Amino acid sequence: MENHQHIAPVLSKLGIEALNPMQKEAYESILQEKTTFLISPTGSGKTLAFLLPLLQLLDPNKNAVQALILTPSRELAMQIEQVWKNMGTGMKINVCYGGHSMATEIQNLSNPPALLVGTPGRVFDHITRRTFDTYHIKTLILDEFDKSLDLGFHDQMSYIIGNLPKLNKRVLVSATYGIKIPEFVGFTSPKTLNFTPENEEKKALSMKVVISEEKDKIDALFDLICSLNSESALIFCNHRDAAERTAELLNEMGVYTTFYHGGMDQDDRERALILFRNGSVNYLVTTDLAARGLDIPEMKHVIHYHLPLQEHEFTHRNGRTARMHASGTAYMIFHRNEFRPKYIDESLEILELPEKNTLPNPPEFVTIYISGGKKNKLNKVDIVGFFSKKGELEKGDLGLIEVKDFMSFVAVKRTIFKTLLTKTKDEKIKGKKYKVEVAR
Repeated sequence: MENHQHIAPVLSKLGIEALNPMQKEAYESILQEKTTFLISPTGSGKTLAFLLPLLQLLDPNKNAVQALILTPSRELAMQIEQVWKNMGTGMKINVCYGGHSMATEIQNLSNPPALLVGTPGRVFDHITRRTFDTYHIKTLILDEFDKSLDLGFHDQMSYIIGNLPKLNKRVLVSATYGIKIPEFVGFTSPKTLNFTPENEEKKALSMKVVISEEKDKIDALFDLICSLNSESALIFCNHRDAAERTAELLNEMGVYTTFYHGGMDQDDRERALILFRNGSVNYLVTTDLAARGLDIPEMKHVIHYHLPLQEHEFTHRNGRTARMHASGTAYMIFHRNEFRPKYIDESLEILELPEKNTLPNPPEFVTIYISGGKKNKLNKVDIVGFFSKKGELEKGDLGLIEVKDFMSFVAVKRTIFKTLLTKTKDEKIKGKKYKVEVAR
C-alpha cells in the first residue's frame, strides 16, 4: 500500500493492528480514482475506509474547507467527527446538522475547518447564507447516500454539488447495492467496490414469523421478548408515535425499554442510545432512523413490529444483526389476516412461542448521570477514581463510561447503584461538587 507510513500512527491511535481488505481497496481507489462507489455492510468499517485516504488529500497548511461529507443523519455526522478526532490528524473538523445552533456553527465556520461534515438540509442552508467558501472543496463524500435520497434531500444535494466548482473527486458510500444514482452526482465510470457477502449473510441471518391472534400485536411482541432468554433486541416500528407507545406498553408490562426516533431532542436521542449501548435497557423501540449509521452494539435479535413498505429498508434493519461473522435472527410479527409485503417469503418458518411467560431479567446496569464533562476538565480516569475511592466500588462494578462536553454517563451494576449514590451524595470530584444521580 502506498503512503503506508502515514497510516501506521493513525491505526496505532485507534488501537487497530491492520486494515481489513475492504479498507485497503477503498484507500487505494479513493486516492487514485476520480469516482469511487463503495458498497459494504453496516459495521464493516466504512467510515475509516474513506477518512484514511482523505487524510492524504487535505493540505494542513490551507485555511479553507477542502472536503465535504454529506450524511443523512446527525448521529452519523457526529460518529464521523468522533472517528476523525480519534485519528489525531491535527486538522480541524466541523459538524453541521438540524437542531444544532446555527449561530454556533457560523462562528465555528469563521475559522474554516479542513473537513466539513453535515446533513444535506443544514449544509444547503450554510451555502445559501454563504457562511463558508466552497471554492476550495475538491473532495465530496456522500455517506449512506440512498438514505439521504429516501429522506427527500434530492434538491438540496443537487444544489450543494452544483455549488462546488473545483470538485475533482467523488466518493459514494452505501450498504446497499443496486441504488439508482441521479445525474446531478456527476458519477462517470466509477470504480465500484462491492463487499456485500450476499451468500454468507443469508446463511448467518435466519428469519422467523410470529403470528399474533389479535390485531393489536403488543401481546405477541411481549411473548416473543420473553422467549429471547433476556437477550437484547432492536424493535422496529414505522412511525414515531408507535415507537413511543410500544415502549410505554412494554415498560408497563415489566420489560425495561426505551424509544428512539427523529422527533426527539438531540440530548434525548443521545441519552436513549447511551442507555441501550451500556446495558441499562435491553430493548430499543425505534423507527428506521436506527437501521444504519448508529453506534450501537451488534444485535442477535431484530424484531419487525411493523414491516416497512420498501424492501431495502427491511434489508437495512436486518443489517443490524448477522453482521460480519456473527449470526442473528429477524422476527416478523403478523396478524393472521395482515397484508404481507411482496418481498416477504411465504415459506418462512412460523415460530411457536411458549404458553408460559417468564419476564426478561432486569438489565445488568443502571446509568448514573454526572453534571460535568470534558469542558469541566473531567475524564474517565477521574470518574473511575471518584467512584472507586468515595463510592468504594470494585473494578467489575463499572461498565461503559461516556464523557460528553458538559455531562458524563456511567454504567454501574444494578445491585450496588443505590449504595453508591448514598456514599457519594456530598462528595466532590477534583474539588468540585457535581450532580450525581440516576440518568432519566
